Amino acid sequence: MTEHARTKKLINAPENIIAEMIEGMVGAHPDMLKVEGQTGRAVVAVDGPRDGKVGIVIGGGSGHEPAFAGYVGRGLADAAAVGNVFASPSPAQIADAARAADGGVGVLMLYGNYTGDVLNFTMAAEELAAEGMTVRHVAVADDVASAPLDRKEERRGIAGDFFVFKIAGAAADLGEPLARVEALAQAANDATRSMGVALAACSLPQTGRPNFSIGDEDMEIGMGLHGEPGIRRQKLAPVDEVTDELLDTIVGELSLAKDDRVAVLVNGLGSTTQIELYLVFRRVKERLDALGVEIHASWVGEYATSLEMAGASITLIKLDATLQSLLDHPCRTPALTVGTLTDGAAAGLRSRRTEKAAENRSSTVEAARDLIADGDVTPAIFRAMMQNVGDQIIAEKDWLSELDGVIGDGDHGITMEIGWRAVQSAMQDAPDDETIEGTCKRMAKAFLDAVGASSGPLYATAFLRAGTAVGNRLNLDGGAMADWLTAACQGIRDRGRAEPGDKTMIDAWVPAVVAAQACADKGLPALETLAAARDGAEAGMRSTVAMESRRGRSAKLGARSVGHIDPGAASSFIMLRAMAGALETALG
Repeated sequence: MTEHARTKKLINAPENIIAEMIEGMVGAHPDMLKVEGQTGRAVVAVDGPRDGKVGIVIGGGSGHEPAFAGYVGRGLADAAAVGNVFASPSPAQIADAARAADGGVGVLMLYGNYTGDVLNFTMAAEELAAEGMTVRHVAVADDVASAPLDRKEERRGIAGDFFVFKIAGAAADLGEPLARVEALAQAANDATRSMGVALAACSLPQTGRPNFSIGDEDMEIGMGLHGEPGIRRQKLAPVDEVTDELLDTIVGELSLAKDDRVAVLVNGLGSTTQIELYLVFRRVKERLDALGVEIHASWVGEYATSLEMAGASITLIKLDATLQSLLDHPCRTPALTVGTLTDGAAAGLRSRRTEKAAENRSSTVEAARDLIADGDVTPAIFRAMMQNVGDQIIAEKDWLSELDGVIGDGDHGITMEIGWRAVQSAMQDAPDDETIEGTCKRMAKAFLDAVGASSGPLYATAFLRAGTAVGNRLNLDGGAMADWLTAACQGIRDRGRAEPGDKTMIDAWVPAVVAAQACADKGLPALETLAAARDGAEAGMRSTVAMESRRGRSAKLGARSVGHIDPGAASSFIMLRAMAGALETALG
């Protein structure tokens, strides 16, 4: 495939594919699935949630079908929050799923261990806790290629979701209390190991181009589900050799020996043939038979894909009597049926929180108060600045995705475009007399509702903190502009736990704030303050080239992340450049 060739997909408008997919999925399985909540992204089991049962909520980005909504149904998950392609669902979407799953005795959230998912599910849990719901979490971390065993908590979740979801769903269906369901889910997580290999790239529907490049004769050992680089690239080898390499670490970490019992999942990543998958399973069975390890159950097929990526993963769960019985417990979902369900307890009347939540949602209406009017940045100019940020992000989206394709999953430009288009749309509804703080609240909600990737919670927190920092202002002068930038930066740091040198957006924001504060200390006006912040952000962005990533998905690359601009730092620079440019235009 040439560098500029576009891939072909059977889609309508790329921006509508998730809504249309959900419509098709629910339409195909009306006896199992329905949609609840205002976001339209909570897929709920028709006969799953019920009073007195722990609610099981799963979720993650689209593109991994049948995960995640395919595992919604009686005996497994009660609801799934469906994110955009390769992006976590937003807190609002997750909260919709949790409210639908709530049976009054708590909800367990299960998702892959990715920064965006952790941030968004945590924010949703905070909102739900304020409503009185008890929420627990288990982040699936089964990918042995993504971190060493002594840092297992940093590992990605890949196809191991399949076993963790199944066991947690069975425990909840049997009426176990929340603490017990959480403990069993964690036990399944601890007993599960996976490793994968990629042979060819996938392409995002919005770009129509491969999200990474790989040679025609090469394979990537340890590739992530979003196209994150693995531990090594090498020439394609015979299937038995590849299978042995994937299996060796798994077998070693699980300490498998004679008379142990496991369940096996050989998972296709999207375009790998059944022939190839069964060849992989053949070798897995051959190896386990030689060890005297019993295969209690096995699945071969597509269970956690990566769009049309070519490749496969192997997942083993080491079983004890409890985990085995839960694995065997009946369930019925579009993607997985185990055993035969009895009529039993069907969904009945449940404690509903949706209406109450709608009543409790914060209003953007502001009380009249005296505000400081000094400064060149009026609310109208501020909104023009934010509109220009959206325009510039959209103009640079391909560059941002290209940067992300090298050290991430290739969707940063798409994600930022989605968020800023939502912000631009939301600002069209802003009243003329809305304050800068009110606009910041409006932006935060729009960005968070639209973007489920890590950028959503990070920038929503940034906008809220920044707005609060200038809540006593009508207009912004140089000092207030510096305060706005400082609070935004601190919000990102607090929410994301990143520090300078981690190779993240913080490496652009911190020098921007330092430069802005220096201008404010001199009493310089807002334009000079923003121009200095822009220059500081650019220098910070360029400094990320020499850094080794320590946060986010690219942290798994180690030294391979050196030599590339961090996409988050790049988008941060574009934002500050756009703000300064719009202010300069407004002031003539």
